[in-house]
Amino acid sequence: MRVAAAQIDCELGEVAANLRKIDAFAERAKAGGAELVVFPELADTGYEMATIGAAAQTWNEGAVPELQAIARRLSLAIICGVSERTEKGIYNSQVMVAANGTIAGKYRKAHLFCAGPTNEEECFTAGESLSSASLAGFQLGLSICYDLRFPEVYRTLAIEHQANAFVVSSAWPYPRLEHLRLLATARAIENQSYLVLANRVGTDAAPTFCGSSMIIDPAGTILAAASPEGEELITAEMSPDLLRATRERMAIFAHRRPELYRKARPERDPAGG
Repeated sequence: MRVAAAQIDCELGEVAANLRKIDAFAERAKAGGAELVVFPELADTGYEMATIGAAAQTWNEGAVPELQAIARRLSLAIICGVSERTEKGIYNSQVMVAANGTIAGKYRKAHLFCAGPTNEEECFTAGESLSSASLAGFQLGLSICYDLRFPEVYRTLAIEHQANAFVVSSAWPYPRLEHLRLLATARAIENQSYLVLANRVGTDAAPTFCGSSMIIDPAGTILAAASPEGEELITAEMSPDLLRATRERMAIFAHRRPELYRKARPERDPAGG
C-alpha cells in the first residue's frame, strides 16, 4: 500500500482556507498513487487554544463533512487531525475517512500537552480510549503528537488492537526536533511496525513547528523524510511481506514476559523522588 504524509502550514482559524490546502495536497497524493494520505494535528483550525475554542465545530459541521467529500471524490483514504466540539467539551481529535467517504475511525488525544507556554487543558478534554482502523490488510493505530512520549500507547495498540502501522498527526515544535525523530523511530522499532508521521510547519501564535515528517518501516529504516521547514508531500510503500519478515526474524512479541511487567509495585513520582 502506498501512503503519503502531507507536511503543511495552516492559516490560524481559517478553516475554509485550510480545507482548500488539504484538498490540494490530497489531489497530489492521489496523483502519486497513494491509497492513504495523512495530515497534521488540528489541520482545520491551526494550533492555538483560544482560536480553537472559537472555531471548533461538531463533526456534523466544520471540517469532517468536507474531508468526507474530498475522500469520496478522489477515492482516497484520509487521516487528519481536527478539532471536535461536543456537549462534553472540545477534543483534539483524529479522523480516518475511508475512500468511499465514510468515517472508518476516530481518536481523541489522550495525553494533553501542558508545558511551557502551551496548556492544552485550557481548551481540550482528554480522550479516554485508544483506537485503530483497518485498511488494505494493515491495522492502523491512531495517535496524536505528544502521545509519542508514551510507549505504552503504541505497545497497547500493537498487542490489544493488533496494530502493525502507527499514524501520527502532529504539531511538534522546535527546539525538540531530535526528540521527534528519535521517539518516532523508537516507536516503530520496538513494535516492529510501520509509522507514518505528518507534522506541521509554520508558526501559530507562539510555537514554530519543526516539520521533519517521516515514513518509517518496521526495522526503523526511514523510507521517506521531509525537511524541517517548508510544505512537502512524502510517499512510501508499506509492504505486508516486509512486515512479516521483520517479525519472523526477531519474534519480540513471543519473547515478551508480561508476568514480570505486571507485578504490583508502588508508583513513585520520578520528579519527586
